[in-house]
Amino acid sequence: MSENNQLRDVYDAIADPTRRQLIRLLAEAEELPLHELTAQFQMGRTAVSKHLTILKEAGLVLDRKVGRETRFRLNASPLREIQDWVAFYSKFWSTNMLNLNKLLEEEEE
Repeated sequence: MSENNQLRDVYDAIADPTRRQLIRLLAEAEELPLHELTAQFQMGRTAVSKHLTILKEAGLVLDRKVGRETRFRLNASPLREIQDWVAFYSKFWSTNMLNLNKLLEEEEE
């Protein structure tokens, strides 16, 4: 896998809307405890914990214990793989749209 020795594929981890929302929440805050994350969803603590575990397995979330509380923070570096993949297809579509525009302009003449 990648340099983080991930247990789970990053694409699989971000496939779920709840996990994408967790990533967004963690991106907006330096660190959040589980109870604050759980308060953002219409699901229980166990369900949120399962989503966080999947994100941790993909290397996207780091956690640390502070007393009896577990705090989570985002590790965005695995998202680089997705950014690179999207960038490739962005170039692909830009090139194809330019070619289509040229073709349409030629047909108009």
